[in-house]
Amino acid sequence: MNETPTASRRFPVAWLVLLLVLVVAAAGGWLGWKQWTSYRAQQQNQSDETLQRWQNMDQLLSALRRDQRAASERVQDTAATNRILRDEMLALSQRGALLEETVTRLSDPNRHGAQALRLDEVELLLNQGQQRLSIAGDLDGARRAYALAAGVLQGIDDPSYLNLRQTLIQERNALDAAGRGAQSELASALDAFATQLKALPERIADDSAADRPWWQQALSPLVEIRPSRGGALVSASDRVGAQDALQIEVSLARAALERNDEAGYRQALTRIDTWMTRLWPDSPPLRQRRAELSSLAGKPLRPKIPELGTTLLQLQAMRERRTEQ
Repeated sequence: MNETPTASRRFPVAWLVLLLVLVVAAAGGWLGWKQWTSYRAQQQNQSDETLQRWQNMDQLLSALRRDQRAASERVQDTAATNRILRDEMLALSQRGALLEETVTRLSDPNRHGAQALRLDEVELLLNQGQQRLSIAGDLDGARRAYALAAGVLQGIDDPSYLNLRQTLIQERNALDAAGRGAQSELASALDAFATQLKALPERIADDSAADRPWWQQALSPLVEIRPSRGGALVSASDRVGAQDALQIEVSLARAALERNDEAGYRQALTRIDTWMTRLWPDSPPLRQRRAELSSLAGKPLRPKIPELGTTLLQLQAMRERRTEQ
């Protein structure tokens, strides 16, 4: 009877111990889970902070790259500006050297600055006169340019230019002797020739009419007999077209004469001669006009003046010798 209460008392104690162990285990689990959750939250915060730092570092690197590119562009712009400024400084130094050289030449007592300027003007006027004559055939313009050059040369009191003045006088005399110029004379002669063509006879009286047989003399008022081998045009329509073609060739000859086209001018005159033989029968006036046309074709389009340019060459040679001294 004594064993049963002892056993019953032990039984609640075991349950109490078991309950206590369970409570302790639950508390430990809860504390562990809480600690693990805190650790995970801390790790997550650290990851977020690290990610935020990386993002900030990336933004900072992007900003640094933009600043670097902007700085590089500014450096390139500065280098380009420096190159431009350096080129401008070199150009200014070269201009300064040229101005200094020009001033030195003008202040040279052996060169005489005013005289050098006058000689430059004379050379320019002689060049202009020669070009107006050789390129455009403008004799009047060439004479005016040479007259201006002679006036400027008269203002130079250096006796060493006496021969140059004499050469210029000879060249001006040669220009005056050329008259109106070959081009103007040929144009006037061509106009007169075209006017004289209208007076050519279209028909020639047959002196041998009295020697014809009686039947030809009887039919002559009704029928006109012409040789079949003649080249002159007879019908009115053909003659009108040929007259127009002749006038066109005369205009072409005038145009070629104006532009100094010697080949085109002579070809136009050759075609004019062909149309003349088609329009008018052979006669002394026609042969005279054809001889005049051949004379027009043989004349030069530009005046040949051997003295042209001698003054300019002599002036350039004198200035080169003075420069070498």
